[in-house]
Amino acid sequence: MRSRAAVALWSVFGVTALVSAALVLRRPAAERLSDLHIYYGAVRQLQAGGGLYSYVAENGGPFTYPPFAAILLGPVGLLSETTVQFGWLTATGAAVVVIAVALGRTGVFPAHRRQVAVAATACVLLLSAPVQSNLRFGQVSIFLVALAFVDGLALTPARVRGALIGLAAAVKLTPLIFVVYLLVAGRWRDAARSVAVFVGCALAAAVALPAESRTFWTAAMFDTSRIGNLASLGNHSVHGMLLRLGVPADTLPLLWATLVAVVCGVALLRARQLCHDGRSTHAVVLVGCASVAASPVSWTHHQIWPVLAAMLLVGARGVAQRVAGGGLLAVLVLSLGVLLSRVSPTPGAQFVFENARTVGTVALCLVGFGGVAVAAAGALPASRRRGSARAVVAVVAALTVVAVQPLPAGADPTFKAYTGADLDNPRYFFVCRSEPQCGALGAAARPIVFGLATERTKVRVNGVVDGSVARLEYRSAPGGPPRAVPLVEAYPGQRLFSFRSATLSYGRLVAYDAGGAPIATYTEFRSG
Repeated sequence: MRSRAAVALWSVFGVTALVSAALVLRRPAAERLSDLHIYYGAVRQLQAGGGLYSYVAENGGPFTYPPFAAILLGPVGLLSETTVQFGWLTATGAAVVVIAVALGRTGVFPAHRRQVAVAATACVLLLSAPVQSNLRFGQVSIFLVALAFVDGLALTPARVRGALIGLAAAVKLTPLIFVVYLLVAGRWRDAARSVAVFVGCALAAAVALPAESRTFWTAAMFDTSRIGNLASLGNHSVHGMLLRLGVPADTLPLLWATLVAVVCGVALLRARQLCHDGRSTHAVVLVGCASVAASPVSWTHHQIWPVLAAMLLVGARGVAQRVAGGGLLAVLVLSLGVLLSRVSPTPGAQFVFENARTVGTVALCLVGFGGVAVAAAGALPASRRRGSARAVVAVVAALTVVAVQPLPAGADPTFKAYTGADLDNPRYFFVCRSEPQCGALGAAARPIVFGLATERTKVRVNGVVDGSVARLEYRSAPGGPPRAVPLVEAYPGQRLFSFRSATLSYGRLVAYDAGGAPIATYTEFRSG
């Protein structure tokens, strides 16, 4: 018999799901379920005889998944896009329920509170930023998490275990890390089924779509520019953080590979121990978190695994675990880089705030569910607890060192300056859209007049310069290299400029005259 509290929470879930879907559907058509629009358009073009990877949506987004994903998505191309949108939103809500129910079947909740805990889990998941991002963009991530979670927990019949992980990997390669988990956990047959299903799906796609398969496996898979700006603050992976840190291009691959090997190695070894200790739920979630940290790109909608980890910590015994879980959950819900930008004492501190989700996920992989968590519950001998405490101190000390440092000179690869080829894009050139408007701004008694457009992961600056300005330069951080900002002649005698940066908190825009002398410097950016 279902408790009143559980019924109330499921009612809250239903209302929240309806409101969330309504808000998504009320968005302008160009912004509504934009990723789903890419899937839909690419599949329709493929069914019409066009190329899958030559498709580009109105927002510039291409299809980035293996060709088998297009086969799996084939039925959506036979329906109207509106019908697909309603169905996708409904399926996303259903996937949240599947994850919550699967978690309830693992025994992590006391039997007498299981119904309430499952309903509460569904509500928290639905309200979390990653699931809301899945709803907003019409993303496939939530379904892949559900497949890997259910299969990793061995909730499927024994004869097909591993198949769902293989299917998820055939749609997106990241879940392949769970095959390694199955191996280290001693689930050899399940791992074999995963590989067999993955290879079988790829071969089926190669037979059905030979040209697209060749394009993906030889070219598209390695073209990271198709995914988007990997240095964006929206990319919460280790790779994204290193790009924002300004690591030199010749050093980045080796450093990234080393860090990924350490994070995944530690997480997988700890996952094996957790599995053998009967804590397979924690093991699967930990491996999922490692996939988020290790992937070249981890947008917000990928971060369902850290949300699950945070909830497991909050629901655990021990103050340390609950505090850690609450902190991680707060980081995953709030944008610390935006909220704390005005009180950041140093550029390094701002960098830590902006990359808090990455740091939290990596910390979870290295010490969460591991020595620190177990020590809090008193399950380790004193010597190992002291070692865990030293690990915590080391992490805090490392973050403190970073926080007091200036940003590296190469930081902010998000920076981009726009040229005349971008003049027609109102996202880049927005302060004036006609010759009289620009002329009026240019006639102001100042060398530069500009406006700002703040987005979730970047800030855009667009303005007009007068005749005294011959050159513009922008520095993202003290000591950083000067970045040239082109002056674009939009109308006769009227010059505009536009650029974007991850943050303007420590930026410096300098205007020079024809002789090279600085005539105006801006360090506090406000429109006008």
